[in-house]
Amino acid sequence: MAYIGREPQIGNYQICDAISVVNAQAAYTMQVGSVNVIPESVNHMIVSLNGVIQKPGSSYTISSSTITFSSNLATGDSIDFIYLLGNVLDLGTPSDDTVTGAKIVDNAINSEHYTDASIDLAHLSADSVDGSKIVDNAINSEHYTDGSIDTAHIGADQITNAKIADDQIDSEHYVDGSIDLAHLAADSVNATKIADNSISEEHLDVTSITGHTAETSIADGDTILIHDASASALRKMTKANFVSGVGGANTPAFQAYMNGNQTIANTTHTKLEMDAEVFDTNSKYDVSNYRFTPTVAGTYWVWGKFRFDETNDIPSSIIAFYKNGSIISKSVAFQTNVTTKTLGITVTLDDNDYLEIFAYQNSGTTAPINGGSYPDQDTGTWGAYKIIT
Repeated sequence: MAYIGREPQIGNYQICDAISVVNAQAAYTMQVGSVNVIPESVNHMIVSLNGVIQKPGSSYTISSSTITFSSNLATGDSIDFIYLLGNVLDLGTPSDDTVTGAKIVDNAINSEHYTDASIDLAHLSADSVDGSKIVDNAINSEHYTDGSIDTAHIGADQITNAKIADDQIDSEHYVDGSIDLAHLAADSVNATKIADNSISEEHLDVTSITGHTAETSIADGDTILIHDASASALRKMTKANFVSGVGGANTPAFQAYMNGNQTIANTTHTKLEMDAEVFDTNSKYDVSNYRFTPTVAGTYWVWGKFRFDETNDIPSSIIAFYKNGSIISKSVAFQTNVTTKTLGITVTLDDNDYLEIFAYQNSGTTAPINGGSYPDQDTGTWGAYKIIT
């Protein structure tokens, strides 16, 4: 492009690197970023010496990249700054950090203008990266938030055995009635998996039971079947060992023990906290309330024992059984050196009666009863089982 008059020179606003004064020296090299620079002219720069702006052409002159002061500088003088104006009439190269967004045409910045890896998270709009912007097979576990993959984001039939941890599938994951014969391993259903009173004649292959007879009378040597509820199994019996009027299992039955020591107050009947089970055939013992509620009417044998952790300091002590909150039987010991107490009785229970075991002592202070692991000869324990229906 042609100009009328003097052609503008290309401008660029820059501050020269700091210059150290050398005693008795007037000429110095100007640099920006350790690279020599040449001002447009002596009038296209501002120079400050010892806090005073210098007059171009008289206080200093330039030749290429050298500035020469009118007199030698001395130790203690300071060249505060040299500011190069470049061409003040033409844009030329903009100064650093001078171009704002308002000066850029819309949709003019494309990938060639970006420095590699210069677009960080702070410059991405929310929800702006969609699937088309993500490289295939680039998302792995480090990018997922814990618990963020829900059922809606798992494809049908995608979870194989290899993805399921061992011993993780339990009853809550099965659909009711979904385990059919095809999914049961051979010989996998044993007696413990069969509910009490569940095997009826329709389930029996009578031809496979030696000596089975369909006759109403039972001859000597014939074999009959009796359901043993305690073992959830069918038992074979002959007439010789079957007594009319007696039979069935001694259940419900349980045995519980004290998992730790219990302190008994002085002259107070205290319920023993038998809080751990050895067995409980029908889940009729309550380990939280230390109570046996069989819910099956019949006559039961009940037994119990405990040991005071003392030797000669308890004048008298009692072990007692309570039925429905009232004492029904007790054993009293008046010898001070008797620390172990035992008691066993038969008791008839209705379908809603319950039993508990209590202790009493009059040592004048509290006394501990031994508890611990089972079996241990000192650990307190008790139990009951049905003997007659």
